[in-house]
Amino acid sequence: MSIEDAAPGVIAVSVVAIATLAIGTWGLRLSRTTSDFFVASRTVNPRLNASAIGGEYLSAASFLGVAGLLLTFGAEMLWYPIGWTAGYLVLLALVAAPLRRSGAYTLPDFAEARLGSAGVRATCSVLVVAIAWLYLLPQFQGAGLTLRSAVGAPTWVGPLVVGMVVLVNIGSGGMRSITFVQAFQYWLKLTALLLPAAVLLAVWAGDGAPAAAGGAVDLAEWSMPLADGGGGRGLYLTYSLILATFLGTMGLPHVVVRFYTNPDGPAARRTTLVVLGLLGIFYVLPPVYGALGRVYADELASSGRSDVLVLELPRLMVGGPLGDVLTGLVTAGAFAAFLSTSSGLSIAVAGVLGQDVFDRAFGRRLTGVAAFRIGGVVAVVVPLLIALALPNVGVARAVGLAFAVAASTFCPLLVLGIWWRRLTDVGAVTGLAVGFVGSGSAVLWAMTSRSTGGWAVLLEQPAAWSVPLAFATMVLASLLTADRVPVHTRRFMARLHAPETLHLDRSSS
Repeated sequence: MSIEDAAPGVIAVSVVAIATLAIGTWGLRLSRTTSDFFVASRTVNPRLNASAIGGEYLSAASFLGVAGLLLTFGAEMLWYPIGWTAGYLVLLALVAAPLRRSGAYTLPDFAEARLGSAGVRATCSVLVVAIAWLYLLPQFQGAGLTLRSAVGAPTWVGPLVVGMVVLVNIGSGGMRSITFVQAFQYWLKLTALLLPAAVLLAVWAGDGAPAAAGGAVDLAEWSMPLADGGGGRGLYLTYSLILATFLGTMGLPHVVVRFYTNPDGPAARRTTLVVLGLLGIFYVLPPVYGALGRVYADELASSGRSDVLVLELPRLMVGGPLGDVLTGLVTAGAFAAFLSTSSGLSIAVAGVLGQDVFDRAFGRRLTGVAAFRIGGVVAVVVPLLIALALPNVGVARAVGLAFAVAASTFCPLLVLGIWWRRLTDVGAVTGLAVGFVGSGSAVLWAMTSRSTGGWAVLLEQPAAWSVPLAFATMVLASLLTADRVPVHTRRFMARLHAPETLHLDRSSS
């Protein structure tokens, strides 16, 4: 790649990295206490928090993967963005406000407070780290794809740059600092897709609105990997994907931790409503790139490079200085996507490792902030090394598998822990173990095997059986150990579901 071709990408990546570090450094002035680093002292207003959630939630899979899937497999891949958005409806209805009222810092905090068990807390800590690292892999790999496409850099450069920027950011100001960074990055990502999409649609209209090669595209005939091999197989995979994306959202560590930063339960609900609007606006745009790609960049699908469609479409359709500007803009948005999601995931893992590993291991020799920062280093370095060793995992596919694991573990724990009084520590640990082993084994198989026949369909997308199995195991094991229901359960459930004003009135009296 020539210097002229690489210049827009280099400038875009540099500007985003500098802006991210500048905002994070500015946030350092506001971060002083342990509460600032873990949950921004629970003072983030709904609009700012919703922008930050949008920033960290719209990952490499959203920015690059959705358009690539639509280019390659067709319209039914829209189940991915539909499911990722609809998951917040489930979160709003079942989890958002009660989780905030729990007063916990992290998912393990909530589990221990609800069930009074250090064993449940330890199990949840392991799962938070595992899910977050599985989700981090495609962020680092997407960064490698972006820099290779934009500036011709080796694939290892992208993960390294993202990892370094994330480390500086989370170490400087923790959750309070990252909140401002992620809010900025949401609006950058939206702008980076919206403006080029408007120009590309104008070019397409100016060309006479051509159809895809082979004539007009019948959406009902678009193929998809979920439908290969017969209707029954495709139907199973489609519904399994829907279940994973609908229920997996509430189990993602970087999503759940955001609700601890709201001032109260009503603010958590308002945050979720705003998030739904922000996600709805964003997810209108990737299908535009997918549809235009079928007209102007169909060769990317046949060559297995569909993940770079968003990055290469402006130059293919426009060219010249305007094409360079648009390429630089989408490159900036893609890089912001990796940074924001990686930051949110790293914050979640750093909080768990800081509290449950380093703080307990070193005791008073480390402050809470120091333990958090050490946890942040481990949170970033381990998945970074794995991403460098395994560079060929599909971006959207890896994220989809992370949703399946989250739906099979933390979703049952949160739903039953918030709404069912008879949940016990034994039931929780057993259900978490069954859900994780089942979905985790399927993830390992899906990432290492090429077999697609017979029972392989159940492992390609495990949520349809692993989620009900985890729920059933958790309920059955709890009923068999009914004598282990914590004595404080009624009081804690009242705290989860009673309005904050009632708590204040009681405390004042």
